[in-house]
Amino acid sequence: MKQSTAIIFCVIANVILASADVWSQPVVTKSNSSNAFNPSIGLILNGTYSSFDNDPEDYEIPGFALGEETDPGARGFSLGETELSIKANVDERFYGSATIALTPEGAAEVEEAYLETLALGEGFTIKAGRFFSGAGYLNSVHAHAWDFVDQPLVYRALLGNQLGDDGIQGRWVAPTDVFVELGGEVLRGDGFPAGGADHDGTGTSVVFIHVGGDMNVSNSWRAGAAHINASAMERETGDTPDVFTGDSKVNIIDLVWKWAPLGNPVERNAKVQFEYFTRSEDGTFDTIDYNGDQSGWYLQGVYQFMRKWRAGVRHDALQADDVGVALAGTVLDNQGHDPSRTSVMVDYSNSEFSRVRLQFNKDDSGPESDNQWYVQYLMSLGAHGAHQF
Repeated sequence: MKQSTAIIFCVIANVILASADVWSQPVVTKSNSSNAFNPSIGLILNGTYSSFDNDPEDYEIPGFALGEETDPGARGFSLGETELSIKANVDERFYGSATIALTPEGAAEVEEAYLETLALGEGFTIKAGRFFSGAGYLNSVHAHAWDFVDQPLVYRALLGNQLGDDGIQGRWVAPTDVFVELGGEVLRGDGFPAGGADHDGTGTSVVFIHVGGDMNVSNSWRAGAAHINASAMERETGDTPDVFTGDSKVNIIDLVWKWAPLGNPVERNAKVQFEYFTRSEDGTFDTIDYNGDQSGWYLQGVYQFMRKWRAGVRHDALQADDVGVALAGTVLDNQGHDPSRTSVMVDYSNSEFSRVRLQFNKDDSGPESDNQWYVQYLMSLGAHGAHQF
């Protein structure tokens, strides 16, 4: 862990040093207008109505110790997270962004608050603060931009919904016709699957690569791979709670394909995405020696069949090792069950600022099958930037 963290620190330091001469040159900003430094402010309204056969408070996935807020949600009407975002160029060399989640209970939580360099040049960028990791395809996407109401099961089970933490990230985009991005992160280690900010507050390191491009005027793609090395120091999960101390290593591969006739997505477009995760943990679980492997994947497709209307289908699957007699009866006992779930959805977007969605999950992730229905609205007020590929 210390070696990989040191390597990433060296890479980021070399990026800064190699770009020092660029910083000494005049900088051309993204906009010559003084308005470029006025913050854009946006607000996302998110609400749901949910119906479940099973009590969501009893939710569990056999074989997996779940992080906080990884249940299917509350029955009935519920105000989801209201998301307030403020973004702007700080000056000609820095960009700043903050996203505040206002919870239904009235609390305010900082989802992201980071600065990003604008002028390192040579394809290099540094980000520092609190942010969602660049590992995986869906991890860095905010909830209002998901194609379904909820995250795939593999994100829920292995990353506690999303890996977000305090730290520093370095990225480099190669000067090639095909998109190639290399990145590394050193994170505090409070976010799941780490916990306890081990190694003096540098408990998680991440490396990733993204490649992609256009196949032709109508088709484009992106693929990625990532490795997360997290150190958990008394990571607590559940109400009891269960406690894990040790190393957690996650590998991710992802693939996304998009189609729009002649590059115009207004009337019709389609997107297919796939991600596969493996996680290996080695340490102690509730003071008992534990060494286990877990994996999961999802495949989803979304098709806009006419202007404003989309339909989608998703399938999730998880698998966990048999932990043996020592941990039988704990949450890590898979009970001979391979969790899975199938989801279908249809949504209507009157404009790019409003969306209403109906979704059904046939959820077999728990010991008992659960039929889950969601009705969701998403409304965007004010400025809102474009999403990633």
